[in-house]
Amino acid sequence: MYTGRSLVVAVSIGMIALVLLGKLFLIQVTDDSYLRKAERNAIQRVVDHPYRGLVYDRNNSLMVFNDPVFDLMVIPKEFELEDTTRFCDLFGIEKQVLIDGFNAAKNYSWVKPSPLIKQISKEEFGRVQDFLIDYRGLFVMTRSVRAYPQSAASNALGYIGEINASQLNRDSTRYYVQGDYVGLSGIESYYEPELRGRKGVKYKLVNVRGIEKGAFKNGDLDTLSLPGENLQATIDLDLQVYGEKLMQGKRGSVVAIEPKTGEILTMISAPVYDPNILTGARFGENYQSLNMDPEKPLFNRPIMAMYPPGSIFKIVQSLIGMQEGILTPNTTYPCNRALVNCHNHPSPVNLFGAIRNSCNPYYHQAFRQVINQEVSSNTYEDTQIGLDKWRESVMKFGLGSQLGIDMHGEKGGSIPSSELYDRIYGKGRWKYSTIYSLSIGQGEMLVTPLQMANLAAIFANKGYYYTPHLIRAIDGDPSRIPEKFKTKRDTGIDTDHFDLIQDAMAAALSGTAARAIMKDITIAGKTGTAQNPAGEDHSVFIAFAPKEDPKIAIAVYVENAGWGGRAAASTASLLIEKYLTGEINRPELEEYVLQGEFIY
Repeated sequence: MYTGRSLVVAVSIGMIALVLLGKLFLIQVTDDSYLRKAERNAIQRVVDHPYRGLVYDRNNSLMVFNDPVFDLMVIPKEFELEDTTRFCDLFGIEKQVLIDGFNAAKNYSWVKPSPLIKQISKEEFGRVQDFLIDYRGLFVMTRSVRAYPQSAASNALGYIGEINASQLNRDSTRYYVQGDYVGLSGIESYYEPELRGRKGVKYKLVNVRGIEKGAFKNGDLDTLSLPGENLQATIDLDLQVYGEKLMQGKRGSVVAIEPKTGEILTMISAPVYDPNILTGARFGENYQSLNMDPEKPLFNRPIMAMYPPGSIFKIVQSLIGMQEGILTPNTTYPCNRALVNCHNHPSPVNLFGAIRNSCNPYYHQAFRQVINQEVSSNTYEDTQIGLDKWRESVMKFGLGSQLGIDMHGEKGGSIPSSELYDRIYGKGRWKYSTIYSLSIGQGEMLVTPLQMANLAAIFANKGYYYTPHLIRAIDGDPSRIPEKFKTKRDTGIDTDHFDLIQDAMAAALSGTAARAIMKDITIAGKTGTAQNPAGEDHSVFIAFAPKEDPKIAIAVYVENAGWGGRAAASTASLLIEKYLTGEINRPELEEYVLQGEFIY
């Protein structure tokens, strides 16, 4: 017989037993969360990183490929090290680097692998691979870095690097994790979604000590990685290499465009650097060195540098004046040097002569007629109205805003408005005499070399352009390039006005850039000298050729090289010859450019 006390104890024990049995039933039968946690503890998830897509030039020459590197992975619980000095000597690292790497791995997990030494080159791996058997808890994971058969087009191609915290936070797709590599500049960045491919995953069974015991569920849950899509660039690699040779020892930029398509044939930012140095384990060290270089090789001059266009802008002024009906081929002005300085040439000149001789006083007077059309009896108000109307016309030439190239970081330049001068001088306190320097491409006007090359393409096409771009096909399909690169953009200038412009540009070379003249190919060009208050002026030249059927439009800026008819025109002429004929038959001109003694 149970007493009252013993009955209570027996009932309590029974209830506890029932509760425990119920809980076990729930855990083992109805609730699989513990099973999943147990499986996770016994499963090693290994990401299979895809190969990035390759990049070819317009003639299918390989520009960028993948080179294997090896990450040395460590499982902290398994790793034992008796001779630290020998290990560090073997792998070529400092003791503190080893300690920091191992501590980071421990903080991540005692039983899961994480990188101990990243990006061991295939040469280094070949040297140390036989010694890995001496160290428990280490294994190798293969990855890849970019490699370049020709050390060219570094700023156009860009580079990849490890993703940072801010980029991870902006990744709405949740594709990336810490340690992944991502395009950081150039084509690599803009076309990251196409180039990166798709990750694969393998699940491996491991015991409590982290030792692999085979595939989880016979590999049924594994997924294969998919390589990135290949890109065909618009760049002509041979032309790019030759252009970089010509720009050695100089600062500046070269941009050449196929006028009928907007495809960029070459994009050079000088000084150049070897893109191979921004790959592999020394990326950080080399990047810091380039970033601190006073010559700024990482500064992408074709799309970021901004200069006054100088005399080249006189062609735009001519076209706007003709479209407005203010200028005609017979409009004549004297070369009045009391208005603005000029060089020696016959006077007076008509519009053709003004372009051919680059007459500054002509454009001083012509621009006044464009701006002050006596729309208002108030001179200040009349100038404001005229300037803003003129600005609208100028911006149709792709100036004053980003063109929209397939690269990040493009600058838009500056075409001044009445609002700018109101801020500088005060509303109603400025007039034509304040802004006349705009007439010859100086003053507050700024353009990029890319925009100047695009101007050359507009003059070649007689009034239209396609947005300049660096990619002509994605995975072999030309139709997949963004639609904006296939959209024709009109400047609003009648085609007829360009006949005089092209003829005058061809004639101009004999007066201002005789070195650029070729024997069998007619080049239409315009020199410029961009003022530089910090030193020697910049040498500028734009051109297109052949004049009868343009296949290349080009802009060259050589900083601190003086007159445009020397450095810039000579460089452009050689590149035109190289592209159109495939060879150079003017060795004396080539030697002149390579020596670079332009201002003596």
